[in-house]
Amino acid sequence: MERYKEIERSIIKKFHKTIWCRFIEGIKEYQLIKEGDKIAVCISGGKDSMVLAKCMQELQRHGKFHFDLVFLVMNPGYNEINRQRIIDNAKILNIPIHIFETQIFDIVADIEQSPCYLCARMRRGHLYKNARDLGCNKIALGHHFDDVIETTLMSMLYSGQMKTMMPKLHSTNFEGMELIRPLYCVKEADIISWMNYNKLQFIQCACRFTESCARDEEENNSKRQEMKMLIEKFRQTNKFIDKNIFKSASNVNLDTIISYHRGGEKHSFLDDYDLKITKQ
Repeated sequence: MERYKEIERSIIKKFHKTIWCRFIEGIKEYQLIKEGDKIAVCISGGKDSMVLAKCMQELQRHGKFHFDLVFLVMNPGYNEINRQRIIDNAKILNIPIHIFETQIFDIVADIEQSPCYLCARMRRGHLYKNARDLGCNKIALGHHFDDVIETTLMSMLYSGQMKTMMPKLHSTNFEGMELIRPLYCVKEADIISWMNYNKLQFIQCACRFTESCARDEEENNSKRQEMKMLIEKFRQTNKFIDKNIFKSASNVNLDTIISYHRGGEKHSFLDDYDLKITKQ
């Protein structure tokens, strides 16, 4: 059996419960894919986007309705080693990638304030544009369960907001385009297990401005890494802590919320407080 077929088989056999079923759960729960969609699966070269590509291929082959896929790789200015590794891994995994070039790293090189924010916005814009040019109506990103709960905690602890990472979003700048996150219910630890089981090696952080830094230092300075460590500490006293953080964003009781924003407007519990009969 060819290696890519063994890798595909591992997703639906050995990792059936932890990856495949949770992938399907997210697709169904949040209605991420519809008949006739043409989806650009955005591949960064990391483990998450690569397992996403394989899951999407498997779903396309054996799903109940038809949709099309394009596997889109944006090169923001990777060094040649990282660029070639993406190409090599795509060949190993039998993923027919479409690469397009940009100069994003060059553009943000001289930006002193929030270069990562600008880089992320530019990447998203390029992905939407190229996906649309290829006739796609959706882009799929490899964000997973852990990204969701880490984002939720970061918003609370560092931004003073109750905000999470949504499973799908309509683009505000590219009419008719939508972003979806099919790995929404898949845990990072299971993706790592899949990667190690298949002896695969993917690029880590390929940013030109961090790749020369010591990885430990980079991670210690990362707020997302801080959230990972915090969640792991919580798990020592409650093994369901990550699930509870995840569920909290879809189990909001507005009767106990001081205020909330919707459609650009702020609403307060005081708006209709005197009109309600409070049960004591």
